[in-house]
Amino acid sequence: MKTANSGPKFWIGVASKNHIENGIKLGICQFCHGAQSPAKRLKKGDFVIYHSSKVTMDGPEPYQKFTAIGVVTDDAPYQVSMGDTFNPFRRNINYFDAKHVEIKPLIAQLPFIRVKKSWGAVFSLWLLFNRSRIVWHYCTSNDRI
Repeated sequence: MKTANSGPKFWIGVASKNHIENGIKLGICQFCHGAQSPAKRLKKGDFVIYHSSKVTMDGPEPYQKFTAIGVVTDDAPYQVSMGDTFNPFRRNINYFDAKHVEIKPLIAQLPFIRVKKSWGAVFSLWLLFNRSRIVWHYCTSNDRI
């Protein structure tokens, strides 16, 4: 019998489109500018999907799409040095081929967005646990999910 904690969990991370593209190239994910705590919450086999509200972190151009989906492949977070004092914690992730999906047409169907008028507020959390697989079905046809 499965318990509430068995099986993979589904997470939604938030990062700009260009940061996601870099993460895909490197096969990594990180959250909250590399904070350790959110990286520790993920377990090997958990799924991560990213939402990108903007094209670049500091730029004004909106994007508002789900931009990547993958599965965590390592057992624990690890820290890397990016120079100066920036030493983010990361997880290794195997990204699937996925299309970028506009979020606005999906808002009414996404159960984790409780206040539909203020849908963007939920993505201020940087890492969001999602009990629903609905987003994955829009972004990929991978039958493992």
